[in-house]
Amino acid sequence: LVRFLFILKKFYMNCIYRLLLTLNATSLIIVVFFIKEEITINSICKYFSSLPDYISYIIYFLIPIFLTYVSLRLSNHLATAEIDKSSIIEVENANNAFLPSYLGYFFVALSVTNFNTLIFIFVILFIFTFLSQTLYFNPLFLLFGYHFYNISTKNKAKIFIISKNEIIKPDDVEFSELKRINTFTFIDKN
Repeated sequence: LVRFLFILKKFYMNCIYRLLLTLNATSLIIVVFFIKEEITINSICKYFSSLPDYISYIIYFLIPIFLTYVSLRLSNHLATAEIDKSSIIEVENANNAFLPSYLGYFFVALSVTNFNTLIFIFVILFIFTFLSQTLYFNPLFLLFGYHFYNISTKNKAKIFIISKNEIIKPDDVEFSELKRINTFTFIDKN
């Protein structure tokens, strides 16, 4: 029973973590929309009527940064995995590979004309990002010193690694303390 409860806890923690990562990866759409539409805290709450608009925009941007920080802290509770140095055959830097896709989110946010449409599009993107099961690219990780890598292994698996280490070639790395986000995505806590 104790083992079952432990496995259940890890499963729910992983689901919560993946939901948080998905929210982090897509939340800047809402931030960009609020800035574009000039929706400010003082327009929402009259107690802050003297607050300059740019303070609202800074707060909006700080919320996804804070949530990204929380997700990095929570990653310590995910299941542990490792990838042996001898099984890695190729390392590809993915920092720039996903940026065009992410910038597409910004263009979507800039073209949305009303809040109802934004919510509908956000929900669709959120669901597809969550269900994609392969990538949780969030450029805000770059602010915390993380990099993104596609790793190819000898058994022909492609794995997405989020790591603070700068990896140039397969011989330079061994992943001994990975946290499993899903089958193909890991965060390096070494």
